[in-house]
Amino acid sequence: QVQLVESGGGLVQAGGSLSVSCAASGRTFSSYAMAWFRQAPGKEREFVAAINWTGGRTYYADSVKGRFTISRDNAKNLVYLQMNSLKPMDTAVYYCAASRLFGQVYTSKYDYWGQGTQVTVSS
Repeated sequence: QVQLVESGGGLVQAGGSLSVSCAASGRTFSSYAMAWFRQAPGKEREFVAAINWTGGRTYYADSVKGRFTISRDNAKNLVYLQMNSLKPMDTAVYYCAASRLFGQVYTSKYDYWGQGTQVTVSS
């Protein structure tokens, strides 16, 4: 069982930066690949970025590649998403999720989800 709690969302101007974090409970955290998804109002939840168990491999959606960076600290049970050059289109609730499989872009492949944190980018 893994419980996930996101934090760090907020309001930022276009072009700015923001970092969100996901704290995981449970001693099996390092056995899960982790990912960030986001959901804007009226839209489906979409994949943003994924990281494998050791942090040695990452995978990004084309829309955030080169702007966002996912990382993890297994000693602290934390996953991070550093977001740079933010755009109004990045406005959404950001969720972290855990899966036994790395690089999955479909929500059905994830076993555990956090409650989400709001990120709003103003123009």
